[in-house]
Amino acid sequence: MIPQDFEAWHYCITKMCGIPLCADFAKRRLAIYKQDKHPETIEFIRLYGLDHYRKIVSWLEIVEKQR
Repeated sequence: MIPQDFEAWHYCITKMCGIPLCADFAKRRLAIYKQDKHPETIEFIRLYGLDHYRKIVSWLEIVEKQR
């Protein structure tokens, strides 16, 4: 299941995957995902699509701002 909103994504990452969502985590992921030619970004878009990629970037930006 691919989360369709911030709350579902937050639950999936923190509870199901056990990854603490903090500003530092978001900053590290954004550093990769904001590079169009980075292999991880290319692979993410290939696997999940451009729309979901854009959602993830926006959700990571929310987390990053919650310092």
